[in-house]
Amino acid sequence: MATPRRPVPPFRLRGLLRSLLVAAGFASIGLGVAGIFLPVLPTTPFLLLSAWCFARSSPRLYRKLLQNRHLGLYIRRFRGGQRALPLRVKVVSCLMVWISLLGCTAFAPVPVWVRPVFPVLAVLISRHILSFATLRRP
Repeated sequence: MATPRRPVPPFRLRGLLRSLLVAAGFASIGLGVAGIFLPVLPTTPFLLLSAWCFARSSPRLYRKLLQNRHLGLYIRRFRGGQRALPLRVKVVSCLMVWISLLGCTAFAPVPVWVRPVFPVLAVLISRHILSFATLRRP
């Protein structure tokens, strides 16, 4: 009789999936850092994505990201119970969602019955973004 396989804990991922998560984490950090300097890219969502990727692929990289004195602050603020986003992040995020989804509505080669889905998605995503508290500057 074969022994049942135990589920693999998140930190024990091997091979291609682990490598893909590490690569996605670094790409997300790159976009997050670019978001610090570019007004069209939000920083916090990309850093949260990189933290998620590293938490599932490399505990060492996850720890280093959280302990980073510049980038870790964004993640610690969000995860530390504040669950707040700066006003700029909220505005830019909603704006980018609306621009991209209305662009899909107008220009995507999809069936006509799919087109109303894009504005509905924009409303739902915007509602989710705006549901977070606004981070006040100290």
